[in-house]
Amino acid sequence: MEKIIIIPEGKIRDYVDGTIRNETPEEYVRQTVEKRLVNEHKYAKERIAIEYSIQMGSGRKRADIVIFPDGTTEDEKKDQQRVSLIIECKKEAIKPTDKDNGTEQLKTYMSSCSNCEWGMWTNGLHKTVFRKTIDEKGMFVWDEYNDIPSADGSADENERPNRNTLKKAFDDNLLFTFRTCHNIIYVYEGLQKQPAFFEFLKVIFCKIHDEHNVLDPIEFYTTSTERNYKDGQATVYKRITKIFEAVKKKHAQIFDQNDSIKLTPRTLTFLVAELQKYALLNTNIDIKGKAYEEIVGANLRGDRGEFFTPRNVMKMAVDMINPQDTEKVLDSSCGTGGFVVTAMNKVIERLQKRFIEQYGEKAKWNHDILKAYNEKISETAAKNFFGFDINPDLVKATKMNMVMNNDGSGNIVQLNTLLPPQEWAEETKKYLATALEVDSKTILNHKTIGLFDVIVTNPPFGSKIPIQDTQILEQFDLGHIWQKDEKGNWHKTARLQSSVPPEQLFIERILQLLKEGGRCAIVLPDSILGAPGLEYIRQWLICKTRIIASIDLHADAFQPRNGTQCSILFLQKKTQKEMDEEEKSGQIIDYNIFMTMIDHIGHDKRGNTIFKRDEKGNLIMVEKEENIAEKDSDGNVVYRRETHQVKGVNDQTVLVADVFAKWKKQEGITW
Repeated sequence: MEKIIIIPEGKIRDYVDGTIRNETPEEYVRQTVEKRLVNEHKYAKERIAIEYSIQMGSGRKRADIVIFPDGTTEDEKKDQQRVSLIIECKKEAIKPTDKDNGTEQLKTYMSSCSNCEWGMWTNGLHKTVFRKTIDEKGMFVWDEYNDIPSADGSADENERPNRNTLKKAFDDNLLFTFRTCHNIIYVYEGLQKQPAFFEFLKVIFCKIHDEHNVLDPIEFYTTSTERNYKDGQATVYKRITKIFEAVKKKHAQIFDQNDSIKLTPRTLTFLVAELQKYALLNTNIDIKGKAYEEIVGANLRGDRGEFFTPRNVMKMAVDMINPQDTEKVLDSSCGTGGFVVTAMNKVIERLQKRFIEQYGEKAKWNHDILKAYNEKISETAAKNFFGFDINPDLVKATKMNMVMNNDGSGNIVQLNTLLPPQEWAEETKKYLATALEVDSKTILNHKTIGLFDVIVTNPPFGSKIPIQDTQILEQFDLGHIWQKDEKGNWHKTARLQSSVPPEQLFIERILQLLKEGGRCAIVLPDSILGAPGLEYIRQWLICKTRIIASIDLHADAFQPRNGTQCSILFLQKKTQKEMDEEEKSGQIIDYNIFMTMIDHIGHDKRGNTIFKRDEKGNLIMVEKEENIAEKDSDGNVVYRRETHQVKGVNDQTVLVADVFAKWKKQEGITW
């Protein structure tokens, strides 16, 4: 079922009770918590009340969220002594220790509701959970827990989590959790951004490794008792360190064998407490991607012309280039791995569809089918997906991104892509040759590296990082000076240019890396396509490739970090036979080119999302309900109704791939 809801500007529709409220930072936190209560903790909306009035002495206060026991009637909900759980939500700027709005405020609310056993305080970055009990002297005791109990009453105080009850993250909750984890490391360890990020990476690797061991009990966990005491924290540290030893063996190309988790037991235990409830492997790829890439971007953004491609632009490009299951796919400047992961997930979607056709819906797969599915993903990634980047930190980040997507670790290599192949490290050549099933001795120079079917990439570009090394420049036609004859044709001279922006050389390197007939999608500055002084590049492209499509992106596509006007160019490398025939005839075969402009990219100059509005300026929200299949604690498949409220993003990239597919069919293009 789907219905359209209109929201006035500056307002937000409450996820639980439908009330129209002001859109504030605090409200954003509350709405995220509400979605988690319903979709992760499985609380029925009927049990939840928003801005519930609590009598405190002679005055009244409003609690952000309260939850009642199952079966509580509307009349009974008027009695605050019926409240069983209270949640207070604050904006990020408010600290838990704040005198008026911190955790003490939550305790006073809980104290005024005699049957309120549980409470949670959160600002999106920090979360504190209390369980209220009364000691033998009649005094309140506030024990801290990892999380509130779910609707079925299950909590984490006595036993390790059950694999069947691990939760898929919903909406921005995983982003909240990742931010919280990073904040915990920063606050407790005092590490700078980059070291903190890589310690966080190790913990994520351990979590995913544990999720893959489907036949064994969960080891990535902490009980609340362990979390709150030193000896318990030491036990958790020992448990996770053991997992990390297995991670190092499996991912020796990422971690040194003498590497260790450089966090205190207390910090590590708090991270485990935040992450343990989630099934990262089963969480929606867009939710994982958004959370991961935001954390990566905040910590690893470099100064080598790197600016990461928006997720919607990557998806459009990958959908258009349409990598097939058996094709070798490369991102020659992989950054954090967005293009490689997006391409891999497109192939995984087809693989999952085939498994569902054979074995039924995913929730009903047994351990053997799930293991076979995950092994097939790992095998496909290892055989067909590749990424190069000069930045070793980004190489690690890409590998993690791949692993988080069903352990498709792929072949991610630290490499200066523009370096002459004869200067590539011997170890790198042997590694690539093995993965590509070729003899490493055949990787001789720039003429012998046409090894990939599909390349999709956003190369570094800009005049601030020019290439001036003659050994690099001499590999490329475009590294030479070109001259125009009296007929208007350009010819390459024997003289090298003194300095060339990297994106110009990357165009040629990408074609060198493609097999004959291979295809690519490249993000490029518009100067390549329009500047009069670069006409020789366009002539060279027409001779060497069939230009399939040119997508003119909105000026704000890469904002807020880069305002360069860009396009995505889709090219198919001509065969030597095709080029010889055209040279002999003196004519380029005529063909059509798909062109379009993206007028709405989905965000503004500041990076804020732009949503669809009606003619009066009101936001348009779509509410969808669907049946979700999942397993209960006993492993039985159960179904529940899940409600999604989605603001329509003003984004035209989602429309392009379908239009392009129809055009491609008309043109007789078969990939």
